[in-house]
Amino acid sequence: MTVNRTQFVPSRRHVLALASAVGASAALPARAASTMPTRKVPKSGEALPVIGLGSSKAVSQIGTDGPGPLTEVLRTLVAHGGKVVDTWPRNPENDGKFGQILGTPELRTRLFVTSKIDRVGKEQGVAQFREAQKLYGRKTLDLMQVFSLTDLAVHWPTLRAIKDAGEARYIGATVSEEKLHDQLEAFLRKEMPDVVQTNYSITERKAEAKILPLAQEKGVAVMINRPFMNGAYFGKLQGKPLPAWAAEFDCKTWAEFSLKYILAHPAVTCVLTETADAKHMAENAMTASGRLPDAAQRARMAAYIDEVM
Repeated sequence: MTVNRTQFVPSRRHVLALASAVGASAALPARAASTMPTRKVPKSGEALPVIGLGSSKAVSQIGTDGPGPLTEVLRTLVAHGGKVVDTWPRNPENDGKFGQILGTPELRTRLFVTSKIDRVGKEQGVAQFREAQKLYGRKTLDLMQVFSLTDLAVHWPTLRAIKDAGEARYIGATVSEEKLHDQLEAFLRKEMPDVVQTNYSITERKAEAKILPLAQEKGVAVMINRPFMNGAYFGKLQGKPLPAWAAEFDCKTWAEFSLKYILAHPAVTCVLTETADAKHMAENAMTASGRLPDAAQRARMAAYIDEVM
């Protein structure tokens, strides 16, 4: 038995929403096809849609697949009420083409674009930020982050200066490995970032112990990466049945199982789903609607995953 990533059976409403989102020649409608739930950035009160795009896979595929698939993914995200796009410059050719997509009239003012610094040294960090501004065609980035805490003590003053100059609206730091959680916790206790990003899912739950409660206590927004373990989640669940009781919180797929678990945590602001497929983007976006599991149901979900994986 092969696992179906989503086991998704769309309703007529979902089909119409997706139809308006995709199609290479289709422009976005004047208003979003549906409204995604939002959560506020505590420092500002700005509302962000709860499902976004972690774009590294999609951007890396521009060189082989062209800009079409990523354009459709972004159109689909926006048509379902989303806007957060998490990225950073690595391949100038691909990133330049990505910037062209971000700058199209139908997308330019509808996206919340983040970038990161992952180089060592102050001058290298500043150069990478300037590169992001150039490649993405944006004088002001919505969020600038230190990737995986790389040279954090050096880059954090740089990010504060960038924000003070109005070239970044928010600043923060990211981790995607549990071995960095202690360092992220120490950073959170010392500094006051606007946003932190961490790995967290139904299968990687360490962030629940300290990172998420501390961020909530300090009023820091939280973006989540690796909701599907970079795709490994689906392979590990191959042939495993989705429990019937998942219907109690409107869960029909393994993708929704992890996303709903994540979204049910009150500290989470936005989940960054990584896909180069517009259909999967639509399915992820629609997970935000419907019921979320309560505390007892979340405990049952975690126990079930520990049993079957």
